[in-house]
Amino acid sequence: MTHVADAPKGLIRQTNEALILSAAERVFARAGFGGATMATIAEASGLPKANLHYYFGSKEVLYRAVLARILSDWLVPTHGITADAEPRAAIEQYIRAKMALSAQRPDGSKVFANELLHGAPVVHTLLSTELRQMVLQKAAVVQSWVDAGRMAPVDPIHLFFTIWAATQTYADFDVQVSAVLGRKTLTAKDHARATEHVVSLILRGCGLL
Repeated sequence: MTHVADAPKGLIRQTNEALILSAAERVFARAGFGGATMATIAEASGLPKANLHYYFGSKEVLYRAVLARILSDWLVPTHGITADAEPRAAIEQYIRAKMALSAQRPDGSKVFANELLHGAPVVHTLLSTELRQMVLQKAAVVQSWVDAGRMAPVDPIHLFFTIWAATQTYADFDVQVSAVLGRKTLTAKDHARATEHVVSLILRGCGLL
């Protein structure tokens, strides 16, 4: 049972952990796991280095926590893909949520992409269990929509791969996209335009426009 006196302490811990995870996400995105240090992450978080070791123990533990949080946040938008949902609305909502994450949390996408490019030594188990189970469940929903004639025949699993590739490229390769568009960085208008393009392209491919 939680006592009232414990509430502030718990809130402080939650706030500090969120600050550390956000700072670590930024540092890992720029320096990679090898180049990142607890001292740099502490400076970015505005907290003493001792706090990082108190809450997470080591850089390895903190890195795992960052990756787990990123994957968890990516899975949340899939909750709207249910058998009784309207296919167009559910898929559109998922694409828009993924595009928003690419715009708002590009560092998270880059940390995850870098982990995958190195063979996913830390998150491989999560990919083959939690992520795989989610994709199989949601792919079964999409297949049920296809079987019911509610959308065009598509490969459900590869539809998710396509959505990930189309949305995360604006985070992982933002430098390339910006250069081609003649920008120093992508603007809110650029992200809005990209979002409408990706939504339209994928919905048309699914026979939902």
